[in-house]
Amino acid sequence: MGIQGEKRYALLLACKDSEYVKEVYGGYLNVFVATYGEQGERWDLFRVVEGEFPEMNELENYDGFVVSGSPFDAYGDEHWILKLCLLLQTLDGMRKKVLGICFGHQVLCRALGGKVGKARSGWDIGLRKVRIVKGFSPCAFLDDLDDFPASLSIIECHQDEVWEVPMGAEVIAFSDKTGVEMFTIGDHILGIQGHPEYTKDILNNLIDRLLNSSCIEKGFADDAKSKLQIAEPDRKCWERICKMFLKGR
Repeated sequence: MGIQGEKRYALLLACKDSEYVKEVYGGYLNVFVATYGEQGERWDLFRVVEGEFPEMNELENYDGFVVSGSPFDAYGDEHWILKLCLLLQTLDGMRKKVLGICFGHQVLCRALGGKVGKARSGWDIGLRKVRIVKGFSPCAFLDDLDDFPASLSIIECHQDEVWEVPMGAEVIAFSDKTGVEMFTIGDHILGIQGHPEYTKDILNNLIDRLLNSSCIEKGFADDAKSKLQIAEPDRKCWERICKMFLKGR
Protein backbone atom coordinates (compact mmCIF):
# COMPACT_ATOMS: atom_id res chain seq x y z
CA MET A 1 0.00 0.00 0.00
CA GLY A 2 1.14 3.55 -0.70
CA ILE A 3 1.27 6.37 1.81
CA GLN A 4 -2.22 7.28 3.04
CA GLY A 5 -3.88 9.56 0.52
CA GLU A 6 -1.20 8.98 -2.12
CA LYS A 7 -2.67 8.38 -5.57
CA ARG A 8 -1.46 5.16 -7.13
CA TYR A 9 -1.49 4.24 -10.80
CA ALA A 10 -0.34 1.29 -12.89
CA LEU A 11 1.13 1.39 -16.39
CA LEU A 12 0.34 -1.82 -18.28
CA LEU A 13 3.17 -1.73 -20.80
CA ALA A 14 2.31 -3.71 -23.94
CA CYS A 15 5.59 -3.05 -25.78
CA LYS A 16 9.28 -3.39 -25.02
CA ASP A 17 11.34 -0.24 -24.38
CA SER A 18 13.10 0.75 -27.60
CA GLU A 19 16.85 1.40 -27.38
CA TYR A 20 16.16 5.03 -28.28
CA VAL A 21 13.55 5.56 -25.55
CA LYS A 22 15.79 3.82 -23.01
CA GLU A 23 18.73 6.02 -23.93
CA VAL A 24 16.91 9.38 -24.15
CA TYR A 25 14.07 8.99 -21.62
CA GLY A 26 15.16 6.07 -19.43
CA GLY A 27 12.23 3.92 -20.64
CA TYR A 28 8.56 4.32 -21.57
CA LEU A 29 7.46 4.55 -17.93
CA ASN A 30 9.14 7.97 -17.73
CA VAL A 31 7.52 9.07 -21.00
CA PHE A 32 4.07 8.09 -19.70
CA VAL A 33 4.50 9.59 -16.24
CA ALA A 34 5.72 12.87 -17.79
CA THR A 35 2.40 13.13 -19.67
CA TYR A 36 -0.17 11.49 -17.41
CA GLY A 37 1.35 11.76 -13.95
CA GLU A 38 1.69 14.48 -11.32
CA GLN A 39 3.90 15.19 -8.31
CA GLY A 40 3.25 13.02 -5.29
CA GLU A 41 1.76 10.05 -7.16
CA ARG A 42 3.07 6.51 -7.25
CA TRP A 43 3.30 4.80 -10.65
CA ASP A 44 3.96 1.07 -10.88
CA LEU A 45 5.13 -0.61 -14.08
CA PHE A 46 3.79 -3.98 -15.26
CA ARG A 47 5.36 -5.30 -18.46
CA VAL A 48 2.27 -7.19 -19.58
CA VAL A 49 3.94 -7.94 -22.94
CA GLU A 50 6.40 -10.06 -20.92
CA GLY A 51 3.68 -11.64 -18.78
CA GLU A 52 4.01 -9.28 -15.78
CA PHE A 53 0.56 -8.51 -14.34
CA PRO A 54 -0.69 -6.93 -11.11
CA GLU A 55 -2.03 -9.39 -8.54
CA MET A 56 -5.82 -9.60 -8.48
CA ASN A 57 -5.90 -8.73 -4.77
CA GLU A 58 -3.84 -5.59 -5.48
CA LEU A 59 -6.21 -4.06 -8.06
CA GLU A 60 -8.30 -2.36 -5.38
CA ASN A 61 -5.25 -0.31 -4.32
CA TYR A 62 -4.98 1.53 -7.64
CA ASP A 63 -6.73 4.76 -8.59
CA GLY A 64 -6.29 4.11 -12.30
CA PHE A 65 -4.60 2.10 -15.05
CA VAL A 66 -3.03 3.11 -18.36
CA VAL A 67 -2.62 0.58 -21.20
CA SER A 68 0.14 1.52 -23.67
CA GLY A 69 0.57 1.11 -27.40
CA SER A 70 2.13 -2.05 -28.84
CA PRO A 71 3.52 -3.51 -32.08
CA PHE A 72 1.16 -6.47 -31.48
CA ASP A 73 -2.38 -6.70 -32.88
CA ALA A 74 -5.11 -6.08 -30.30
CA TYR A 75 -7.14 -8.86 -31.96
CA GLY A 76 -4.28 -11.37 -31.62
CA ASP A 77 -4.56 -14.47 -29.44
CA GLU A 78 -1.19 -14.38 -27.69
CA HIS A 79 -1.54 -15.60 -24.10
CA TRP A 80 -0.66 -12.21 -22.56
CA ILE A 81 -3.23 -10.41 -24.76
CA LEU A 82 -6.01 -12.79 -23.67
CA LYS A 83 -4.91 -12.37 -20.05
CA LEU A 84 -4.93 -8.58 -20.50
CA CYS A 85 -8.50 -8.79 -21.89
CA LEU A 86 -9.58 -10.65 -18.74
CA LEU A 87 -7.89 -8.06 -16.54
CA LEU A 88 -9.63 -5.22 -18.40
CA GLN A 89 -13.01 -6.95 -18.00
CA THR A 90 -12.31 -7.23 -14.25
CA LEU A 91 -11.33 -3.54 -14.00
CA ASP A 92 -14.46 -2.54 -15.91
CA GLY A 93 -16.55 -4.58 -13.45
CA MET A 94 -14.81 -2.76 -10.57
CA ARG A 95 -15.41 0.57 -12.36
CA LYS A 96 -11.72 1.37 -12.10
CA LYS A 97 -10.43 4.17 -14.32
CA VAL A 98 -8.72 2.73 -17.40
CA LEU A 99 -7.08 4.86 -20.09
CA GLY A 100 -6.18 2.95 -23.27
CA ILE A 101 -3.69 4.42 -25.75
CA CYS A 102 -3.46 3.15 -29.38
CA PHE A 103 -3.20 -0.66 -28.91
CA GLY A 104 -4.60 0.01 -25.40
CA HIS A 105 -7.65 1.76 -26.91
CA GLN A 106 -8.19 -1.16 -29.28
CA VAL A 107 -7.67 -3.94 -26.73
CA LEU A 108 -10.06 -2.19 -24.29
CA CYS A 109 -12.64 -2.13 -27.06
CA ARG A 110 -12.10 -5.83 -27.82
CA ALA A 111 -12.16 -6.88 -24.16
CA LEU A 112 -15.48 -5.13 -23.55
CA GLY A 113 -17.23 -6.58 -26.60
CA GLY A 114 -16.36 -4.29 -29.53
CA LYS A 115 -14.65 -5.16 -32.84
CA VAL A 116 -11.08 -4.33 -33.86
CA GLY A 117 -9.17 -5.03 -37.07
CA LYS A 118 -6.78 -3.75 -39.73
CA ALA A 119 -7.47 -0.16 -40.77
CA ARG A 120 -9.21 -0.33 -44.12
CA SER A 121 -7.21 2.66 -45.35
CA GLY A 122 -3.77 1.42 -44.22
CA TRP A 123 -1.19 2.96 -41.88
CA ASP A 124 -1.78 6.28 -40.16
CA ILE A 125 1.54 7.81 -39.14
CA GLY A 126 2.14 11.43 -38.22
CA LEU A 127 -0.09 14.27 -37.09
CA ARG A 128 -3.83 13.88 -37.43
CA LYS A 129 -6.62 16.41 -36.74
CA VAL A 130 -9.17 14.80 -34.44
CA ARG A 131 -12.65 16.31 -34.15
CA ILE A 132 -14.37 16.20 -30.77
CA VAL A 133 -18.05 15.24 -31.08
CA LYS A 134 -20.14 18.08 -29.72
CA GLY A 135 -23.26 17.25 -27.79
CA PHE A 136 -22.38 13.76 -26.56
CA SER A 137 -23.78 13.04 -23.11
CA PRO A 138 -21.23 14.75 -20.88
CA CYS A 139 -18.73 12.59 -19.04
CA ALA A 140 -17.84 14.01 -15.66
CA PHE A 141 -14.19 14.39 -16.67
CA LEU A 142 -15.05 16.35 -19.82
CA ASP A 143 -17.36 18.88 -18.16
CA ASP A 144 -14.62 21.51 -18.36
CA LEU A 145 -14.06 21.02 -22.08
CA ASP A 146 -16.16 24.01 -23.13
CA ASP A 147 -12.97 25.99 -23.67
CA PHE A 148 -11.42 23.27 -25.87
CA PRO A 149 -11.10 23.75 -29.61
CA ALA A 150 -13.45 21.65 -31.78
CA SER A 151 -10.44 19.83 -33.24
CA LEU A 152 -7.07 18.82 -31.80
CA SER A 153 -3.87 17.55 -33.44
CA ILE A 154 -2.43 14.31 -32.11
CA ILE A 155 0.49 12.04 -33.08
CA GLU A 156 -0.73 8.77 -34.60
CA CYS A 157 1.11 5.56 -35.43
CA HIS A 158 -1.17 2.60 -36.14
CA GLN A 159 -2.34 0.21 -38.83
CA ASP A 160 -5.24 -1.26 -36.83
CA GLU A 161 -8.40 0.50 -35.71
CA VAL A 162 -11.65 0.09 -33.80
CA TRP A 163 -14.37 -1.11 -36.19
CA GLU A 164 -17.20 -1.18 -33.67
CA VAL A 165 -17.33 0.12 -30.08
CA PRO A 166 -18.75 -2.04 -27.28
CA MET A 167 -22.41 -1.79 -26.21
CA GLY A 168 -22.91 1.27 -24.04
CA ALA A 169 -19.80 3.00 -25.37
CA GLU A 170 -19.88 6.48 -26.85
CA VAL A 171 -17.65 7.70 -29.69
CA ILE A 172 -16.45 11.16 -28.65
CA ALA A 173 -13.90 11.93 -31.39
CA PHE A 174 -13.26 10.96 -35.02
CA SER A 175 -10.99 12.01 -37.89
CA ASP A 176 -11.01 11.92 -41.70
CA LYS A 177 -9.16 8.63 -41.52
CA THR A 178 -10.48 6.89 -38.42
CA GLY A 179 -14.12 6.69 -37.31
CA VAL A 180 -13.30 5.99 -33.66
CA GLU A 181 -10.47 8.24 -32.43
CA MET A 182 -11.83 8.31 -28.86
CA PHE A 183 -14.53 6.45 -26.98
CA THR A 184 -15.80 6.40 -23.42
CA ILE A 185 -17.82 4.03 -21.30
CA GLY A 186 -19.36 5.79 -18.31
CA ASP A 187 -16.73 7.98 -16.70
CA HIS A 188 -14.31 5.12 -16.00
CA ILE A 189 -13.18 3.97 -19.49
CA LEU A 190 -11.43 6.19 -22.04
CA GLY A 191 -9.79 5.00 -25.26
CA ILE A 192 -7.60 7.28 -27.41
CA GLN A 193 -6.29 6.04 -30.78
CA GLY A 194 -3.46 8.61 -30.95
CA HIS A 195 -0.46 9.06 -28.64
CA PRO A 196 -0.74 12.04 -26.25
CA GLU A 197 2.60 10.95 -24.69
CA TYR A 198 4.67 10.81 -27.88
CA THR A 199 7.13 13.56 -28.72
CA LYS A 200 7.99 14.21 -32.35
CA ASP A 201 11.46 12.73 -31.86
CA ILE A 202 9.98 9.46 -30.48
CA LEU A 203 7.80 9.25 -33.60
CA ASN A 204 10.70 10.09 -35.94
CA ASN A 205 12.72 7.27 -34.39
CA LEU A 206 9.74 4.91 -34.70
CA ILE A 207 9.33 5.82 -38.40
CA ASP A 208 13.02 4.94 -38.94
CA ARG A 209 12.51 1.57 -37.23
CA LEU A 210 9.37 0.79 -39.26
CA LEU A 211 11.25 1.70 -42.44
CA ASN A 212 14.29 -0.43 -41.51
CA SER A 213 12.05 -3.43 -40.81
CA SER A 214 10.23 -2.88 -44.15
CA CYS A 215 6.86 -2.25 -42.46
CA ILE A 216 6.50 0.98 -44.44
CA GLU A 217 7.99 2.33 -47.69
CA LYS A 218 10.58 5.08 -47.98
CA GLY A 219 8.31 7.59 -49.76
CA PHE A 220 5.67 7.15 -47.06
CA ALA A 221 8.27 7.57 -44.29
CA ASP A 222 9.78 10.71 -45.85
CA ASP A 223 6.35 12.24 -46.33
CA ALA A 224 5.36 11.57 -42.70
CA LYS A 225 8.63 13.08 -41.44
CA SER A 226 8.41 16.21 -43.58
CA LYS A 227 4.84 16.90 -42.39
CA LEU A 228 5.98 16.48 -38.78
CA GLN A 229 8.51 19.28 -39.22
CA ILE A 230 5.89 21.89 -40.01
CA ALA A 231 3.22 21.23 -37.39
CA GLU A 232 2.86 20.53 -33.67
CA PRO A 233 0.55 18.20 -31.74
CA ASP A 234 -1.74 19.84 -29.15
CA ARG A 235 0.11 18.11 -26.33
CA LYS A 236 -1.00 20.40 -23.51
CA CYS A 237 -4.70 19.90 -24.36
CA TRP A 238 -4.32 16.12 -24.54
CA GLU A 239 -2.45 16.15 -21.25
CA ARG A 240 -5.34 18.01 -19.65
CA ILE A 241 -7.96 15.61 -21.05
CA CYS A 242 -6.03 12.57 -19.77
CA LYS A 243 -5.31 14.05 -16.36
CA MET A 244 -8.90 15.22 -15.92
CA PHE A 245 -10.04 11.70 -16.75
CA LEU A 246 -7.54 9.84 -14.53
CA LYS A 247 -7.78 12.16 -11.54
CA GLY A 248 -11.53 12.66 -11.78
CA ARG A 249 -11.48 16.40 -12.11
